[in-house]
Amino acid sequence: MSDAADLPIPHARRLWLYTLGGAVLLFLMAPSLIIIPMSFSDSAFLQFPPPAWSLRWYDAYFGSVEWREATLVSAKAAILTTLVATPLGAGAAYALHAGQFRFVRLLQVILAVPLILPVILIGIGAFFLYSWIGINNTITGLVLAHTVLAIPIVTITVLSGLASYDLNQELVARSLGANRLRAFLAITLPQIRFSVVSGALFAFITSFDESVVSFFISGGETATLTRRMFSALRDQIDPTIAAISTCLILLSMLLLALAHVFGRGRIV
Repeated sequence: MSDAADLPIPHARRLWLYTLGGAVLLFLMAPSLIIIPMSFSDSAFLQFPPPAWSLRWYDAYFGSVEWREATLVSAKAAILTTLVATPLGAGAAYALHAGQFRFVRLLQVILAVPLILPVILIGIGAFFLYSWIGINNTITGLVLAHTVLAIPIVTITVLSGLASYDLNQELVARSLGANRLRAFLAITLPQIRFSVVSGALFAFITSFDESVVSFFISGGETATLTRRMFSALRDQIDPTIAAISTCLILLSMLLLALAHVFGRGRIV
């Protein structure tokens, strides 16, 4: 009886599960699958299926000074956010993992608050705070706000790498005379570097794709790409938006693929 229960379930009996999973994935991917061919349309309006194929909207995107400047602002904010959020998130993860103090779980919950709160509330709060201290419509304000959103993601990613790491290795190095920082950099960091790099990639994606908070705190010369996309949609539905969206989808897929590759190569 037990031997029969241990036999694997045939694929034919799992067909319903495969079908259901495929249907759910198709439903989730449908918006992206539709927007990509629409970006190659020759029509002046968003149409699906496209009546004719053309690269005119990609030319409009890369040939526009406003779109290029907005892209550079988003890239600059994402890079700076990554440089700030990665060490802070990795340090927080290390402290939570190695710390012997009380209320560790409470601190984990506090760090996860930006992931729990509606993003629009964070955007409104950042807008009024930045108005008070005078950093609305600045790169500094963008980086600070995006860092708040990215730190929890970096922390969770690095914590997953530390979960399979034996902290006794670092303790041995410290017992041989290395200080805590040197022991971390020489022993711990090389073994969790793939989690750290994955967290950095997630931080970059979080900042580059963020739109709600940027809508409140960016504008003018510091308007992000997503901010300008929303403004363009308000005025008219320009197929250039489809071309930009396709580029963002490809960028996100590339970075997620890199994070997956680094994650698979994790040393334990």
